[in-house]
Amino acid sequence: MSNEQSTKKSFRPQQDELLKKGKKGSIDRYIVSRLFAYVKPYKVLVATAIAVTLAGSFLGPLRPYLTKVAIDDHIAKGDLHGLGIISLFLAGAIILDGIKQYITTWLTQIIGQKAVFNLRMDIFKHLQKLPARFYDRNPIGRLITRTTSDVESLNEMLSSGIITILGDILQLLFIVVLMVWIDWQLTLIVLSILPLMIYATIRFKNKVRAAFQDVLTHLARLNSFFQEHLTGMTIVQLFNREAGEAEHYAAINRDHRDANIRTVFYFSIYYPLIEVLSSAAAGLVIWYSGVRLLRADLSIGVVVSFVQYIWLFFRPLQHLSDRFNVMQTAIASSDRIFRLLDEKEGIEEPSTLTAPATFRESIEFKNVWFAYDGENWVLKDISLSIKHGEKIAIVGATGSGKTTMINILSRLYPITKGTVTIDGIPLQDIPQHALRKLVGVVMQDVFLFSGTIRENLAFGNPDVSDEEIREAARVVGADRFIQQLPGGYEYRVLENGTGLSTGQKQLIAFVRALLYNPEILVLDEATSSVDTETETLIDAATAKLMSERTSIIIAHRLSTIQKADTIIVLHKGVIRESGNHQELLAKRGLYYKLYLLQHPEQTLHER
Repeated sequence: MSNEQSTKKSFRPQQDELLKKGKKGSIDRYIVSRLFAYVKPYKVLVATAIAVTLAGSFLGPLRPYLTKVAIDDHIAKGDLHGLGIISLFLAGAIILDGIKQYITTWLTQIIGQKAVFNLRMDIFKHLQKLPARFYDRNPIGRLITRTTSDVESLNEMLSSGIITILGDILQLLFIVVLMVWIDWQLTLIVLSILPLMIYATIRFKNKVRAAFQDVLTHLARLNSFFQEHLTGMTIVQLFNREAGEAEHYAAINRDHRDANIRTVFYFSIYYPLIEVLSSAAAGLVIWYSGVRLLRADLSIGVVVSFVQYIWLFFRPLQHLSDRFNVMQTAIASSDRIFRLLDEKEGIEEPSTLTAPATFRESIEFKNVWFAYDGENWVLKDISLSIKHGEKIAIVGATGSGKTTMINILSRLYPITKGTVTIDGIPLQDIPQHALRKLVGVVMQDVFLFSGTIRENLAFGNPDVSDEEIREAARVVGADRFIQQLPGGYEYRVLENGTGLSTGQKQLIAFVRALLYNPEILVLDEATSSVDTETETLIDAATAKLMSERTSIIIAHRLSTIQKADTIIVLHKGVIRESGNHQELLAKRGLYYKLYLLQHPEQTLHER
C-alpha cells in the first residue's frame, strides 16, 4: 500500500470536518501532516539530517562570541599567543559550519527527491485508477500541472524546508542566550524590534497564501489551454483562428502575469521592511553602545560582537520568512494535489472476487439503462444475448449508443439500471484486470505512444516474442508498410503516431489487439479509416481468427458486417431490429433503409 493510500482513509473525514468548520489553521496542519507521510519512510535520513543540523546550530552564533573574546581578552592586552589560539578556534568553527551545511544539504535534497518521487508515483497510479467520467470533466493540461508544477513546489519544503526551520529556530535560541550572557541591555534593544517583525510576517503570510493560490489556478488554466491548442493546432490553422486564439491565450496569460505581479508586490514590501527593521535595530545598538563606551561602561569587543549578532539574528528570521513563502506555496499546491488524490476511484472491488478462467457461454445485457449525465438516457432498456463464438454486429446512426455499449462491457462506465453478465457473473463481480483480459477493443480513434513500432505492437503483451509480432503483422497485412519504414519494427513513432497515416495506425492497433489475444474481440469502427483494398485484406486475414473467438463489430459501413451471425440495429438508444443480413433486408425496416442509403443502386435494381 502506498504512503498516500495509508493516510487517505484516516485524514479524509478529518479534512471534510475542518472544511465545514472553516478552521484554516487546522487544515494547514492536516495538509502538513499528510505530507509528512511521504517523508516518514526515510526517518533515518531525516533523523541524521536533524541531528547534524541541531548539532551544528551553535557554530554560527559562536563566531561573534569568539570575536569578542579575541578583541577584549587578547588584542586589547597584546596577547598574540592567545589570539592565535582563538583564531584557530574561529577557523575550526567556520570549517565545521561549512561541513555541516554540506551534509545537511546533501541529506535533505535526497529526502526531498525520494519523497517527491513517491508522490509523483502515487499521483500517476491514482490517475490510472480514476474512471472515465473523471477525464470527461477535467482538462488534461490541469492534470499535467498537478504532476509537474504543483509537485515540484513541494520539493523544497519536503527537503530542506522543515529541517532548515528547526536549525534556524535553534540558532536563534543560541544567539539570544549568548547575547544575554554578553550584555542583557543590548539584547533587549535588539529584541524590541521583534514584535514588529512578527506582525509583518503574519500579515505577509496571509496575503501571499491567497496570492499563490491565485497563481496556481491561472497556471493550470494556462497549461490546459496550451496543451489543448497544441493538440488541435491543425484545426486552429484550417479555420484561420490563429489571431483569435492568440487573443484568448493572451487574456489567460495576462491573468497569470497579474497574479504573479501581486505576489511580487507583497515581497517588494515585505523584504525592504525587514531590512529597515534590522537596520533600525543595528542603529539603536550602535547609538546605545556609543553612549556606554563614552561612559567606559562597555568594551569594544562587546560592540563588535553585537553588531555581528544583529545581522546573524535577523538572517535566520529572514530565512524563516523565506520558509513561510515555501510553506505557503507548498500548502497551496498540496491542497490541490490531495484533492486530486482524494478523487473517488473506479468501482471498489471486494478482495473476495475471483477471475473467470475463460469465457465459455454468453454475454447478457438485461434491461440496461445508461446516461452519461442525469437522465439523458443514451441506452434505454437494452436486452440482448451474445453467445460464445458468435459474430455480432451493432449498427445505427451516430449517437444511437453503439460505442456506449462497448464502454459498458469494458467497465469504463457503470450501468445506471439493469445488469450485464458474462457467463452468468455480473460485471461488477469480475475483477477489472480479469475482465479486460477477456475483452480486447480496437477503437476508431487509435492512440499510439512515443516509442518504436515494436513497443506499440507489444503494448498489451510486453513479453511477446519478435516472431509472434511479425506473424501477427503478416496476418493483418501490416508487415508490408512496417518493413518499408526506416528501421522497420524499430522505427520510432512520434507522439500519437505523427508521420503515420490513419489507416496505418489502425492496422497497428489491430495487430496490437490480436497480440493481446482476447477471447472477446471488439472492433469499434476499426476499418472506417482504411481504404477498400486494406479493408478487404483485413477481412480476409482475420476471418479465421474471428471464427475462434467471440466478435462484436460496430460499423457504419454495412458492407463490413453482412456475414455477421446477428446484426443489432440501434436507434436512439433502443434496439429496433435484430437478425442476419438477409432477414433484416426482408423486413424492409430501419436496416433496409440504411442499406439503401449506402447502396442506392439496389433501389434501381429492384425497380
